[in-house]
Amino acid sequence: MEVEEAANNSKNDEDKMISPITGDGSVDRRGNPAVKARTGRWKSAVLLLVNYGLTTLAFFGVGVNLVLFLTRVLKQENADAANNVSKWTGTVYIFSLIGAFLSDSYWGRYLTCAIFQLIYVVGLMLLSFASWFLLVKPSGCGDGELECKPPTTIGTAIFYLSIYLIAFGNGGYQPTIATFGSDQFDEMDPHERHSKIAFFSYFYLALNVGSLFSNTVLVYYEDSGKWVIGFWTSAGSAALALLLFLLGTPSYRHFKPSGNPLTRIAQVFFAAFRKWEVEVPSNEIMLYEVEGKESTIAGSRKIRHSNGFRFLDKAATLAADDYCMQANMNNPWKLCTVTQVEEVKCVLKMLPIWLCTIIYSVVFTQMASLFVEQGASMNSNIGTFHIPPASMSVFDILSVLFFIVIYRRVLIPVMSRLSKNPKGLTELQRMGVGLVIGMLAMVAAGVVEVERLKRVEVPDEPSSLSILCQIPQYALIGASEVFMYVGQLEFFNGQAPDGIKSFGSSLCMASISLGNYVSIMIVTIVTTVTSGDRNPGWIPGNLNRGHLERFYFLLAILTVVDFIAYLVCARWYKCIKLESNDEEEEMIVKV
Repeated sequence: MEVEEAANNSKNDEDKMISPITGDGSVDRRGNPAVKARTGRWKSAVLLLVNYGLTTLAFFGVGVNLVLFLTRVLKQENADAANNVSKWTGTVYIFSLIGAFLSDSYWGRYLTCAIFQLIYVVGLMLLSFASWFLLVKPSGCGDGELECKPPTTIGTAIFYLSIYLIAFGNGGYQPTIATFGSDQFDEMDPHERHSKIAFFSYFYLALNVGSLFSNTVLVYYEDSGKWVIGFWTSAGSAALALLLFLLGTPSYRHFKPSGNPLTRIAQVFFAAFRKWEVEVPSNEIMLYEVEGKESTIAGSRKIRHSNGFRFLDKAATLAADDYCMQANMNNPWKLCTVTQVEEVKCVLKMLPIWLCTIIYSVVFTQMASLFVEQGASMNSNIGTFHIPPASMSVFDILSVLFFIVIYRRVLIPVMSRLSKNPKGLTELQRMGVGLVIGMLAMVAAGVVEVERLKRVEVPDEPSSLSILCQIPQYALIGASEVFMYVGQLEFFNGQAPDGIKSFGSSLCMASISLGNYVSIMIVTIVTTVTSGDRNPGWIPGNLNRGHLERFYFLLAILTVVDFIAYLVCARWYKCIKLESNDEEEEMIVKV
């Protein structure tokens, strides 16, 4: 573990001024101000990283080979299986919005993580039982040679119930654990602030380390027909993760839930439209805000006024009846504080950036569907050893691990000297780099498919082109993830106001979700437009008769268009400024 705290020690006289109690408002499990020496920091964060790694192992133990389970065991066509995987993956991440809402509003992050992990374990156990007793018949079928019996209606129903319980549990857990992990560091403490920044890189590192076992050992067992062993291993890993999470309970730092953010957003719009004809004062000091350091939103610091979306400032503008009626001062449906208005502005400013990340998620999701189907139509043998097509994603994982180390050890020091930014590249710059590399991954995949088709000797047999030729496209996807998804986690979590931190993290997950649904739409449109009575289309059941490379090149073109739109949105974006920020903190969040 990189010791970020030691590398950024402040001067001795500054150390003496640091309070033994956290300055960001976090509390211990009894609700008292969190004492730094006994709570949080890397001791708690490492436990949460291990928890996340084990949970990820369980998730990819199901997800990485799901497309082959659907085609081999449930007898679905390639296009249908790819779409079903996209629907399932999309549902996983759309549920992240539910977990974020409950976490920010009512349950808090600890309870939300615990409940959704329990649901997750139940779903995995149900999938294991369904596969054992109902679906994988005869035992060992679905290995590409031994055919499975047609699935029964009840077996199929329980299968879908179980995988969507897994989707619900994992989806609600993911954004909450990301925010809960970063909560273990006090960003008001100069020692812990840099650790908090580093946490998101290690968080994504834990994701990939956890999936490494799934993409090597588990995928090999499942591809050879040992589906039940693979699913039970996933269930055991998730159960162990939950146990470790609960063991760390005494040392966690917590933030109290801030109430329903949807109500606060509705209040701002209602108050603004109610005062539609009221003129906003030119001096921001005239806008309404409560006195003192605390805002009216529980557990949230005050946010400085910004000039964007000026029409919303009407909600914080004092009208004549507000001066006459003191009750209006305490009624947010009639008069909102600057902080409450700025919370809404922050959400509106983040949305265009978020929308520009969806096409990248379309690119990313091909790794779990069409990349696997492409690999299944290639020569997957090296001598007598068979490489499961889904296991090629190990090169994505290795690429992520490599580029995270390179970024933190090489790029950050070099770029920080050039840009005078301690982060090296800003989050927005990193996300832009991720888009470009994602586009190159699609070009590489298209070129490989062109070469694969050239080496098809028998129409119904795999191409003689080695599956190892897929390594560049997987490696490029991995490199793009380091820039795009780690950048997203830092950006949306850092730019989200205190009251909706989990919502900020969930935007990254929701991007992946919508990316999967958009992928379904694009695949469906392409299949409909390109297929006919005598034309199998670009993505037929037998890829040897199609033109998958055209689909990959289409995604590359869409990514270029999206990148142009992203540049416009990134230049327009203005970062959040907290009222408690000093100059150093403003430099850190500046994008």
